[in-house]
Amino acid sequence: MVINSFFRKERFRRKRPETHSAACSPDRVVNFMETKKVVLLGDSIRLMGYGSRIPALLGDGYEVWQPEDNGRFIQYILRQIFDYREQIGKAQIVHFNSGEWDICELFGDGPFTPPDMYVSQVMRVVKILQSWGKTVVFATTTPVREENPHNHNDVIRRFNELIVPQLQKAGVVVNDLYAVVAEDIYANVCDDNIHLSEQGIKRCAEQTAEVIRNVS
Repeated sequence: MVINSFFRKERFRRKRPETHSAACSPDRVVNFMETKKVVLLGDSIRLMGYGSRIPALLGDGYEVWQPEDNGRFIQYILRQIFDYREQIGKAQIVHFNSGEWDICELFGDGPFTPPDMYVSQVMRVVKILQSWGKTVVFATTTPVREENPHNHNDVIRRFNELIVPQLQKAGVVVNDLYAVVAEDIYANVCDDNIHLSEQGIKRCAEQTAEVIRNVS
């Protein structure tokens, strides 16, 4: 990310110093330029989990926007980037995740989103965001407890393994939340067998904030 650090020096007439408002003062301009705007998109792992902690972890140097709507699956997020294009347009960084809904097996005939469709649509979202000049960060899908009847870790790993190389080729920063949660699945996933526990939220939020800082 390149931030324009060249500020033109204006010469002000002595007889009218009072005409320069606080909003246009050099200090206010510098503070504005230093504030980094971030958009978070994703499913309930974001909405009910790490997303709630990111604004506080990033602090005053960042402005974080995220929808109250659940991003569900990748086709839904594709629609969201159209609906939220105004908010996205103001940001330098877009962080998103999608996977738990995509990999779930509801009818016994395979994942909700077929693997090839998942890859193509994640990359479609990436291409659009990059065409808008955004730095894109993608979080891998987190593991679940073995008791989950519809989401399975072997399928989650497969989807992550399919998408990560494509993201890396496109210059997308990968936030590997799968690895964070996998360190202790039963401690990091709550009793519903899919969403993050308090410990899982804390650890995923801390890593996500660090990744965002590193790309800022």
